[in-house]
Amino acid sequence: MLKQNQKSKEDGDAKYRYSLLSKKLRNLLIGFCSVFLIIFSVNHLSVMAGDRTFLKVSLDFVNEYQLPKQNFEHTPVGGLSGLTYDRIDDVFYAISDDRSEFAPARFYALKLKFSTQKEQPNLENVEVIGVDFLKDKTGNTYAKGEVDPEGIALTGDRTVLVSSEGVTSKSIPPFIDEFDLLTGKWIRSLPIPQRYLFEPKKEPNPNKNQLPNPEPQGVKDNLGFEALTVVRDSIGDPYRVFAITENALAQDTQTDESQPSESRFLHYLVGNIAPLIVTEHRYPVEAMTPTVTQIGVNDIISLDRGGHFLTLERSNGSNGLSAKIWQIFTGDANDTSAIKSFRNSPNVRSIRKKLVLDLATLGIKLDNLEGMTIGPRLADGSQSLILVSDDNFSNNQFTQFLVFRLNRN
Repeated sequence: MLKQNQKSKEDGDAKYRYSLLSKKLRNLLIGFCSVFLIIFSVNHLSVMAGDRTFLKVSLDFVNEYQLPKQNFEHTPVGGLSGLTYDRIDDVFYAISDDRSEFAPARFYALKLKFSTQKEQPNLENVEVIGVDFLKDKTGNTYAKGEVDPEGIALTGDRTVLVSSEGVTSKSIPPFIDEFDLLTGKWIRSLPIPQRYLFEPKKEPNPNKNQLPNPEPQGVKDNLGFEALTVVRDSIGDPYRVFAITENALAQDTQTDESQPSESRFLHYLVGNIAPLIVTEHRYPVEAMTPTVTQIGVNDIISLDRGGHFLTLERSNGSNGLSAKIWQIFTGDANDTSAIKSFRNSPNVRSIRKKLVLDLATLGIKLDNLEGMTIGPRLADGSQSLILVSDDNFSNNQFTQFLVFRLNRN
């Protein structure tokens, strides 16, 4: 009887220990599953957030067209640095970055002919059909070396906006000005903040109670406003203008060139009242690799009204010219309007960006690509994206048009 009771007790202890072990294993399994679900949920939410941040956009290369060297109305056609498309008249406008050295500062009207074959909707021909000379505020064409036009955008009011990088060596400031589409007559200027205006480094002058300017500020030579686009819902409504400096302002320049540089992105509202600046953001330009000696933002186009854009970043170096197209999102970037120097404000949330296409993968020789615009629909029904290169009026370079399908999946 004692042995049987002892055995029952041992069986009961064993069941109790088994129950405890099972409970511990069960709790451990539940804990593991909980951690897994938390990690999965966080990663899933991150992916979902990433999906919401960027649009599903891709590019398919269609073909290349090289414009023969030529003159039009006594001007050399070249230096095409910005491109915009008038879908009503089916005409492209391209700004030449000629600083009135070969002919007065100007922009051209172009007619692009595409194949009507759905299987091969290639760009077959580019014809120059017009030229307009830019006039300054006095009604005269710009004198030699007094302007550096780089960007162009249609407003919808039979006018164009043109951006100039300025000429820092002559203390000529950058501008974003509006001109008549047919005559080139100056209409008005958009305001440029003081921090964009070049000021060299100055030592204090005790005799004049002059405050020191410990570092230069403003756009650097040949790195001012180049990327420019307009977003408008309908004629008669105010429109929005977006512009990016090609690279960092003097006061924003980092000493470590292996890190991304920091351009400034300006957002304007333009209507019947005086144009005003809505906001400004920090734009991270891709860092230079050891083979790259120059990089910058050369053009921008809008994808929607929600803060999504495509930007063109062109680079140069020992491996030659190249370019990348990025999708950027401005929606959650900090406003930097009150920040004079990014070096003193390192924790600013920048514009987000995602690589869409590295043009080095196309397998063709790339020239100095600087202009980009959304063009007409191709014969197969797809939306076109057109790029153009600035040949620098050099016999060793060429004016290159690249055509892509712009896919929004």
